[in-house]
Amino acid sequence: MRVLIAGAHGLVGSALVTHCKLTGDEVLAYRRQTLDIVDSDQVMRTLTGAQPDVVINCAAWTDVDGCESDAERAFQVNALGPENLARACQEINASFVTISTDYVFDGKKEGFYTQLDEPNPLSVYGVSKLEGEQRARSVNTQTIVARTGFVFGEGGRNFLSTVVARARRGEVLEAISDAHGTPTFAADLAARLRELAGGGAAHLFHVVNSGTGASYEEFVRLALEIAGLEQNEVKPITVQSLKRPAPRPANSCLRCLASESLGLAPMPNWKDALRRFVAQESGASSSAGSVVTA
Repeated sequence: MRVLIAGAHGLVGSALVTHCKLTGDEVLAYRRQTLDIVDSDQVMRTLTGAQPDVVINCAAWTDVDGCESDAERAFQVNALGPENLARACQEINASFVTISTDYVFDGKKEGFYTQLDEPNPLSVYGVSKLEGEQRARSVNTQTIVARTGFVFGEGGRNFLSTVVARARRGEVLEAISDAHGTPTFAADLAARLRELAGGGAAHLFHVVNSGTGASYEEFVRLALEIAGLEQNEVKPITVQSLKRPAPRPANSCLRCLASESLGLAPMPNWKDALRRFVAQESGASSSAGSVVTA
């Protein structure tokens, strides 16, 4: 399959490039400098010239606090961008998958959010991502939307992706104890995105690893335990103590109903995924430490 990936150099995009290549796909990987999804003319020219079978949109502005102070940019990237890609895919008859977020919910529900729950985003970021879902589906009814959250993985620069490396450097880790989500390994997310793209089912999916949700603190403590670093100090903090510009949902745990109804296999448990990630990171660290230069 000929797969075009927008935002191919981010955490999820990089994992998707790797997975699709291993699957045997012909991969067309674009970063913002080579495909600006906000530019509708460039999007149409690029997709028309490339003629992919599938387009998967991993491009987004995910700086939640940055979005709060620059709503115009947030809506350009997170709402107009998916709309441009969806319209172009409609024109060239390509399947389209776009990633959305658990932050479309307000976090007031106990338990898991499913597709039956009404979104009510608290932040500009969440509102812009929800509008991206809606605009993409309005111009292309075959759009596949995949909501996810609490993503971690190789090469990631976000908190969940770097806790083990930071602990190895001896840093004291501050971890939020009162915000919960469903941790999701980028490699597992990439595999499911590719599966959805090839399946052609135009649904709204919640794509997260299985298992109970976790707070940031719970995730960090398990990650350090797996890495043999449980002696490192972890300092619990609250969301309120950070005084961040953008509000976040206290609970953004997700569960997918569409996957079950379509007979897709359950996603791996996030704790098992975390073990794979830590082993991967440990292997990379050991390899880096054994390099000899002349």
